[in-house]
Amino acid sequence: MKVLLLYPKFPKTFWSFKYALYFIDKKAAFPPLGLLTVASLLPPGWEKKLIDLNVRSLDEKSIEWADFVFISAMDIQKESALEIIKKSRKMGKRVVVGGPLFTTNYEEFLGKVDCFILGEAETALPGFLSDLKKGILNNIYKCDSWPNINEIPIPSWDLIRIKDYASLCVQFSRGCPFNCEFCDIVILNGRVPRMKDKEKILIELEILYRKGWRGNVFFVDDNFIGNKAKLKNEVLPALIEWMKEKKYPFTFNTQVSVNLADDKELVEMMVRAGFTTVFVGIETPGEESLRGCGKMQNVNRNLLESVKFLQNCGLEVQAGFIVGFDQDTSTIFDRMIRFIQGSGITTAMVGLLQAPAKTRLWQRLKKEGRLTSQTSGDNTDCTMNFIPKMDQKSLITGYKKILNNIYSPKDYYNRLINFLKEYRPKKKRRYKPSFADFRTFWRAFWILGIREKERNYYWRLLFWGLFRRPKLLPALIEMAIKGFHLRKVSEKYLH
Repeated sequence: MKVLLLYPKFPKTFWSFKYALYFIDKKAAFPPLGLLTVASLLPPGWEKKLIDLNVRSLDEKSIEWADFVFISAMDIQKESALEIIKKSRKMGKRVVVGGPLFTTNYEEFLGKVDCFILGEAETALPGFLSDLKKGILNNIYKCDSWPNINEIPIPSWDLIRIKDYASLCVQFSRGCPFNCEFCDIVILNGRVPRMKDKEKILIELEILYRKGWRGNVFFVDDNFIGNKAKLKNEVLPALIEWMKEKKYPFTFNTQVSVNLADDKELVEMMVRAGFTTVFVGIETPGEESLRGCGKMQNVNRNLLESVKFLQNCGLEVQAGFIVGFDQDTSTIFDRMIRFIQGSGITTAMVGLLQAPAKTRLWQRLKKEGRLTSQTSGDNTDCTMNFIPKMDQKSLITGYKKILNNIYSPKDYYNRLINFLKEYRPKKKRRYKPSFADFRTFWRAFWILGIREKERNYYWRLLFWGLFRRPKLLPALIEMAIKGFHLRKVSEKYLH
């Protein structure tokens, strides 16, 4: 068989980092790890091609070549996925789809594709392959049990050009022990974290190392610290030794729950292993809203102190924030601005609450008759898929007020300086600038320092860093570039 694996386009959102990629000569932030893994699950004799539409365009010749078109997508990629499906079907190709978009909302696509692979492909795909041999394909193949992810094959990295991406990816675990009302992770991956052994992780990192990758590696886990004991006793000690032996070729980032701040030993081990950044779901400074959505790991703690602790230990904290909870009042907007500015969280992803399909929130709102549509997957586009308790016009106006404040050059650069005052990174090796770094510096110099209106703030930041934290200049420029991206995305919704 000839299989064309397609990854749909992302629109310009906070997560795409589209406006930042130009500075570093990259075409996409992350590769499609899910499709690369699916490719390795297919029979070895099959011919496979992978096209990431965020990197290159899709031509008819590639579709004509294929016997099957495989598509994996998230909600945010829905529009692009529908275009690919329509084009492929028009050319008479059999279309097989999977991933979060289709797993939680496949009913919307019935009649539009040939086969659904719902849930984790490791247990859903074998049924499809078996029936294909018999020539009796069904429409739906479901994941009937959680797979042992330690037995998952190595992703087919040869199908992409790794230099097109700002970061590569590995996966240590699936699942999250928490059950936040608005989150679909427990639907997609369960509440009991399943993990890979240290040997498996080191093999995957070794492959990236031998391919010549030197840079950031994103552990894509929804909650990297779902099993702290295994991390502290097995994985991190092995990772620390491997990184030391290889002279620290990578930096790592991942997603964690805020209770990481309760375990100083774990934090220190992560930093020693090469972790420099963590994304935390803070959501809101309003404890009533946290209780209302079931995010109990954030309750009864000083969230600001937790953030500062992680920064002091050498981790940049990025965070997600949400407005639109039933318990939110008109004071939440100013409270959110004060919290974000005081925290020094530069990459603050603020969105309106959405109710993803099949989540506990979705089920509750459906029962209450408040659902209005499917989620767009983009919680920053000033739309909602349910009727909020707060007046919707007031809610969107308040949301725009947050964006207008935290991403304005003045507030963003002030927040960046506040962060750098707290940040205590642990340098593992001496920084050696490359030609690409110089090119990034000059593009930032021209765009941020001369062309854009923020230039006065940019130069103030550079001089502050030069005299106060000269060793952090590369990180400082990188964060200024990210701020430019966040500002450009938010401007789209403010006008």
